[in-house]
Amino acid sequence: MKYFFFLLFSVVSIFANAQGIDDLSFGTDSTFDVATWNIEQFPKSGQGTINYVTEIIYALDLEYIAMQEVDNPAQFESFIAQLQGYEGFYQENDYARLGVIYKSDGLIVNDLYQIFTTFQYWSAFSRPPIVMEVEFMGVDYVLINNHFKCCGDGILDIGNSNDEEYRRRAASIYLKGYIDDNFANDNVIVLGDLNDILTDDEPNNVFQNFLDDSDNYVFADMDIANLPSSNWSYPSWPSHLDHILVTNELFDELENTSTKVECIKLEEYLPGGWSTYDSDISDHRPVALSFTPNISVGLDKLSDSQFSFGTYPNPVSSSTRFQFETLRSNGQIKIYDALGREADQIQFSSGNSEIIWNAERYPAGIYVAHLMVDGIVLATTKVVKR
Repeated sequence: MKYFFFLLFSVVSIFANAQGIDDLSFGTDSTFDVATWNIEQFPKSGQGTINYVTEIIYALDLEYIAMQEVDNPAQFESFIAQLQGYEGFYQENDYARLGVIYKSDGLIVNDLYQIFTTFQYWSAFSRPPIVMEVEFMGVDYVLINNHFKCCGDGILDIGNSNDEEYRRRAASIYLKGYIDDNFANDNVIVLGDLNDILTDDEPNNVFQNFLDDSDNYVFADMDIANLPSSNWSYPSWPSHLDHILVTNELFDELENTSTKVECIKLEEYLPGGWSTYDSDISDHRPVALSFTPNISVGLDKLSDSQFSFGTYPNPVSSSTRFQFETLRSNGQIKIYDALGREADQIQFSSGNSEIIWNAERYPAGIYVAHLMVDGIVLATTKVVKR
């Protein structure tokens, strides 16, 4: 009888704890949410893969996903076309392609291009990285999607340029040099299947150049790399190969207690668990980062701006008048709350030098207003609503 009740309890517990994709979540409206995901020969099982991935993307609610191994461009393009609220880009290449998926509402793409595309970089980057320069909640970011060379024996052979570890080390050196030269003061996030582990000893660590420059670079997923293997991104080996690297401009956000960095165990939300995930979707789990944007960054980078921008009255109870230099272009004022969420935007025509904001329906608190033309922030001011 005791065995019967134990068995009954076990069955009930299994059903009580069962999860589906509807239970999956990660991103929020007030955070910047990005991930890297090796999608393994997308679509691995045709329309079945597309159906699963569509549900997962909606559930995760990410602004940006760096994808690797997008093998069928036509099906990827068709997939993006039916993915409501998102847009995408894939890289044409003789090898497994890179792709990006991003929210079309809220994420402003200022530039999108590939780097290290010429023959001299082929050994290090047989899959040239994709760079996206974006704006989210008035803050600029540089997102770099990578897929480093695979395989090897774990030993870095400095004297052999064909050695897989040597090629990954070369990619790390080139990539760091590119960021140092071009984005020394920008919010840079490097994502991708970098095909090596972070915890190798120094002589064999292909990321040692980043690790040695800890004042400027940190792997956001280092804690995952130090967890037991059940938490890693590539369970089949097992190893942790998929990484997110951030520059020092984002260290404060990374250290915020609300920031999340996770290797998302998608198999736990599928019928059949890992067997279903591995056969129908991928052999890699996504690794994701979520943080609240520092909206004061916009004010810092405009400290030398020649544009005057203010508001009166301030504090405001019902309405206030934004005042600025007369502009020769149409523009807008975007207003964000203290959490970085867009609260309102007001359009204005060329020749205007002031605009009224009706703040009566907004709750009390601190707001940040951006004066913008063609997506460029010209000046920033704070407004106190009481």
